[in-house]
Amino acid sequence: MIRCFTLLLVLVSLSVNAQIKSPSEFLGYDIGTQFTRHADVVGYFEYIANNSQLVTYGSYGKTNERRLLTYAIVSSKENLDNIELIKTNNLKNAGIKKGKSNPEIAIVWLSYNVHGNEASSSEAAMQTLYELIMNKKSWLENTVVIIDPCLNPDGRDRYVNWYNQVKASPYNTHQSATEHNEPWPSGRPNHYLFDLNRDWVWASQIETKQRLVLYNQWMPHIHVDFHEQGINEPYYFAPAAEPFHEVISDWQRTFQLQIGKNHAKYFDREGWLFFTREQFDLLYPSYGDTYPTFMGAIGMTYEQAGHGRAGLGIDNDEGIELTLVDRINHHTTTSLSTVEISSQNAKLLNDEFSAYFKNDELKYRSYVLNGNVDKIKKLTSLLDLHDIRWGYSKSEKVTGFHYGTEKKGTINAKNAIVIKTDQPKGKMVKALFEPDTKLTNPLTYDITSWSLPYAYGLEAIASTQLLETYDSKKIATIYNEPSVKSVGYISHWASMDDASFFSDLLLNNIRVRFSEKELSFDNTIYPRGSLVITRSDNKNNLDFDKIITTIANQHQRQLVVVNSSFSDNGTDFGSPDIKLAPKQRIALLKGNEVSSLSYGSLWHFFETQLKYPVTSIHVNDFSHSVLESFDVLILPETYYWRNLNEDGIQVLKNWIKKGGKIIAIGESVGLFDEKKEFGIFQNEMETISENSENSLKEKLLAYDQREINDLQNTITGSVYKVTIDSTHPMAFGYSNTYYSLKQGSESYQLIDDGFNIGYIDKNATSVAGFSGEVAKSNLKNSLVFGEKRLGAGSIIYMVDDIMFRSFWENGKLFLVNAIFFVNNNKFRF
Repeated sequence: MIRCFTLLLVLVSLSVNAQIKSPSEFLGYDIGTQFTRHADVVGYFEYIANNSQLVTYGSYGKTNERRLLTYAIVSSKENLDNIELIKTNNLKNAGIKKGKSNPEIAIVWLSYNVHGNEASSSEAAMQTLYELIMNKKSWLENTVVIIDPCLNPDGRDRYVNWYNQVKASPYNTHQSATEHNEPWPSGRPNHYLFDLNRDWVWASQIETKQRLVLYNQWMPHIHVDFHEQGINEPYYFAPAAEPFHEVISDWQRTFQLQIGKNHAKYFDREGWLFFTREQFDLLYPSYGDTYPTFMGAIGMTYEQAGHGRAGLGIDNDEGIELTLVDRINHHTTTSLSTVEISSQNAKLLNDEFSAYFKNDELKYRSYVLNGNVDKIKKLTSLLDLHDIRWGYSKSEKVTGFHYGTEKKGTINAKNAIVIKTDQPKGKMVKALFEPDTKLTNPLTYDITSWSLPYAYGLEAIASTQLLETYDSKKIATIYNEPSVKSVGYISHWASMDDASFFSDLLLNNIRVRFSEKELSFDNTIYPRGSLVITRSDNKNNLDFDKIITTIANQHQRQLVVVNSSFSDNGTDFGSPDIKLAPKQRIALLKGNEVSSLSYGSLWHFFETQLKYPVTSIHVNDFSHSVLESFDVLILPETYYWRNLNEDGIQVLKNWIKKGGKIIAIGESVGLFDEKKEFGIFQNEMETISENSENSLKEKLLAYDQREINDLQNTITGSVYKVTIDSTHPMAFGYSNTYYSLKQGSESYQLIDDGFNIGYIDKNATSVAGFSGEVAKSNLKNSLVFGEKRLGAGSIIYMVDDIMFRSFWENGKLFLVNAIFFVNNNKFRF
């Protein structure tokens, strides 16, 4: 009877599996012959979860455009029945949760389609899911596979919907065909046009924030990020290229090699080309391969030829047709190969994963940061998102490596936060906070510095000692009471929290002033930039006090009640140096001549941080009449703008001279290089004399040495010390020193007839990151932030893009100052 019952269960199981549809059967077309919309990808995963005991499927959030962010857990039924225990034991094994465990279950996380137009990977995710539950069930006995079929649904659907609209039938393989040339901004980025593959640490985007919550609940042993690259590169998989960050263990390096050899076995069998150990390094911490790696996993990028150009099929430069079917097969093969080798090494993966979290050998044991409380709060919120532990210093003073002086020093540690490396995520702490990143090879795929003390504008010490901390500090809730007998209120100006409060006041029709001079009332000093909100400016608003205090309480801003506008130092409320801030009408240029990433970072900034209205204007819709409706025009990074012909330049000049303001950011500064009256001139890169011995050596340099030699002219995300004129309105809220992330070697002369608000001095001090010798020398006495006045208006130059990836928090207030405070000659309310 028992045998009959067992046989019956086996037959039922086989019957259920036999009824499960493949992706092609479910979708109604052969996979790879069409692109699948995100909703249909979700539909297939839901279908499998409802019909297989080996899969559970859920959502971890939604995108800005309300598409589901989803994940499947694939394993044996027994493992799924005990999935919470498996998850808990894994966290215990890493020391993240208390208790001991000795797990032997491998945890593999497969992430697909982080770039929306690299669209083969979501198709491969469906095929991989089907193959695992139908043909690879034995691997699932000791392996849990987490599949995120699409990290960027908004970008994917942007690409897929466009492609389905324009493709020929049958598809056209010619490279110049419309279906192989996406319009701006392409499907690669998310809704706000951010590159989600650079956002893992900074977590500026809603997709990243929600994903990290789930990721840190699991902490997988293997993580793969599936991508596509140019149509002429066949396939890339691990091992990665140098440089490797020094926190990466020997084991992580070794196992990448083992995984690569396993993939190679299948690719060689099929006659598929691939390459390894080139281009894609493991240094910058915010990628989909490095973030997991620094969190103990074997983190890898797999790159398939194709990208947004390939469509359903395209002829590459060698005349070979690359089809979507091919691309799906390749990604499916490496997906399955990854699970296979993980299953074969499940116990070893767990043992080495546990070993990674031992951090006794790290040089710096504590990072101590002090400064503006709003910036501290923003930083600790980021640490909390990553489950990185921190506390408050018990010491009054701390000595160690001082980030500002670049030598041994001491800071006041009262109220300072301390992030120690004697915690499971200590290696990630090192990667994020270390003063400078060790480089084994400067030829890297991305920036080489991102140190958070510089990015957040905080005073910092790196200490070799484990410092004592306490975990919590009671922070009092700010509550302002209306003061109807006062003449007004003063509020500080030092952070983006102050700026968002200011924005809210303007949008609630409160007139706000700011001081261009230091103020003193009741023996208290208020620095330049302080906000002054007077009753006389708002006398027609019967609810003035209630509105002010309500908004201040919502933003947790402390208002100072002022009972007399007669100051201690001669700058009274009616002083011409206490100016009304205009309710600016801001235009933001967008379109195919503009960097979508730069535009997106600004768009995101206005909508989610400053929360102040901005009007995006497409380059095709730009005209003189449109410009007349705005006070400020912001130019994101762009090398070229066709409107800047002779007539276009004159239009801008006339508008500026009447009181308009242009803010040129990053590469857009170059649009005005050597243009008459704009006052900006690029420094030519230093050259070696034609007659010198060095010049002859360069001319005779071997082919394979050219790339290395060119590094002398290169800067790859290096942090430079900038001298600031803190008396200029653009620098209100800043000290005399600022640390700027310089992404490239562009250098501009100081302005002759204008304001050099921020500049790199004759020493050209780089505190972190790689700079070639020639490029660094070329930055001596060069402009970073400047203002040139034309008539009643101004053009403001921001040579360094302070909005880059939205993580350089300390730079953002410069933009707010530039918009509202600089050359405040035309009041609008």
